[in-house]
Amino acid sequence: MEYLKLGRSGLEVSRLCLGCMGFGVPERGTISWSLNEEDSRPLIKKAIEAGINFFSTANMYSDGTSEEILGRALSDYARRDEVVIATKVFVPMRKGPNAMGLSRKAILTEIDHSLKRLGTDYVDLYQTHRWDPNTPIEETMEALHDLVKAGKVRYIGASSMSAWQFAKAQHVAERNGWTRFISMENRLNLLYREEEREMIPLCIDEGVGITPYLPLAAGRLTRDWSEQTSRSEKDAIAKALFVKTEEADRKVAERVAEVAANRGVPRAQIALAWLLQKEGITAPMIGATQSRHLDDAVSALSVQLTPEEVVSLEELYVPHPLA
Repeated sequence: MEYLKLGRSGLEVSRLCLGCMGFGVPERGTISWSLNEEDSRPLIKKAIEAGINFFSTANMYSDGTSEEILGRALSDYARRDEVVIATKVFVPMRKGPNAMGLSRKAILTEIDHSLKRLGTDYVDLYQTHRWDPNTPIEETMEALHDLVKAGKVRYIGASSMSAWQFAKAQHVAERNGWTRFISMENRLNLLYREEEREMIPLCIDEGVGITPYLPLAAGRLTRDWSEQTSRSEKDAIAKALFVKTEEADRKVAERVAEVAANRGVPRAQIALAWLLQKEGITAPMIGATQSRHLDDAVSALSVQLTPEEVVSLEELYVPHPLA
């Protein structure tokens, strides 16, 4: 396993991050294709044995049960100071006022709930799950800074926002002497590359680590376009990602299959290798609901694409609506 600093921080993370959205009680929340605890634990253990030290979840995944499963597994399989635990805040966890968003009240409430579910005294990386248009960014950044100073959070990161919003948040933090974001978790894969226009150059310039989610486009880059899986049948959000650009996306997926066939490796390794070779990328956030998913991800670290292969993979891309 390879390890890199996350952005310009001193935090060292594995070149792969295990995304834990697929771990949780299927009957809880909105992720009906998730694995229960019995099936999740062997994958978390295997990731640790492979050298992965970076694990990312969110308070809302399977109504908090993803955090619970991850916390119990890590406590059994690793020392707390050996792993980097990331979680997120924004999505409502209950009904009623102050149930969602990035207000001071919501952030301070949800960190305590996440720590309890994870069974730990602190989170290594606390991320804003979405931009909150209803809360002043000054309030959000100060609340996050206070969590760092209180010892409940080591570093802070962000996910899924416009480049101008991210720049504004960083400026507010710097102007007030507050903690800045060290990472950006955004969507980036061969089927969605709009982040290359502004967000990725901004992160490179500012020394922010990039940890892309959906690196395999929810599995679309790993199989024939018409092939269905449990997730593709049940995940309404994943289905919606390809509706407007399906024909162009299918051609890119077929090109991945061609490159993989020429190499004699699974398609997942090619799609991940492309992402790992991009400037500024620290650790793609891989999902794993089967043991072979982890095998392919680790193997991708050894795949070095040629310039010609990169051009071949990229040349069919068409602009997409901003997500």
